[in-house]
Amino acid sequence: MKRKPIELLVGLFVLGGILALVLLAFRVDSSGVFNLDRNYKIYAHFENIGGLAVKAPVTIAGVSIGRVSDITINMENFNARVEMSIMENYSNIPIDTSARILTAGLLGSQYIGLEQGGEEIYLKSGDEIEFTQSAFSFEDLVGGFLFSETTGG
Repeated sequence: MKRKPIELLVGLFVLGGILALVLLAFRVDSSGVFNLDRNYKIYAHFENIGGLAVKAPVTIAGVSIGRVSDITINMENFNARVEMSIMENYSNIPIDTSARILTAGLLGSQYIGLEQGGEEIYLKSGDEIEFTQSAFSFEDLVGGFLFSETTGG
């Protein structure tokens, strides 16, 4: 009969450990699961997004300020429309900010880097970034290099 309290304590300890791991997984993911109401959405159009994926970081000066929340295609001009969820404490991003798709390292994942502009009017929820630069295509660079070598240029 002495085993029942010990088994109960061990069971509660294991349950607490599993709960802590689940909470830690949401924190490490930092996808804004707990902060959905405190983010605002901005948009950008790109001709080529390369390997950009949903949940990719959005950064300014290397500091993560949000995540890519959705990627769709604009059927009028066949460009990719990227929705970014930005944390509300970064609400002073100038309206003339530019966005470009960058790669983390040589073969790393892709993310969006914002370069702030100089305007004193700020982006608000639903606004669109007008100045964008598509993903760098390593294949196009190698292809261009090989083509120029074969044509003697």
